[in-house]
Amino acid sequence: MLTFLALALLAGAQPATSADTFTARVQRAKMVEAGTTGPAYQKQFWARIGNPMTDALKACLASNVPADKSPFTLVADISPDGHPLNVDVRAPTPVAKCLAGQFAAWTFPVPPKLPGSTDYPIEIDVSM
Repeated sequence: MLTFLALALLAGAQPATSADTFTARVQRAKMVEAGTTGPAYQKQFWARIGNPMTDALKACLASNVPADKSPFTLVADISPDGHPLNVDVRAPTPVAKCLAGQFAAWTFPVPPKLPGSTDYPIEIDVSM
């Protein structure tokens, strides 16, 4: 009977979702951020985007009235030439998607090279 119950539960299990991939990407970005190259790149990164990020967030809030001010996480890969790839957000509110669209159009400092990877992962937790 237990075998039947276990098989029934497995048969009804959902396959891995994109949220699992998103979570894995966030975890990888946090690990890189805490690694040897992380602090120096974070300093360059925020020096470049601090004001534009604030301005973009304000514009996204203003263009989505009433704005959902729920916290969200943005994750992306920065290419070797500083262009963002695979930009994604969770929770995908209108404000979060607006900011992701702005972020995807920017150019960032050239990231450090990582062993076994051509792109540099980054994650940003946004709360208002």
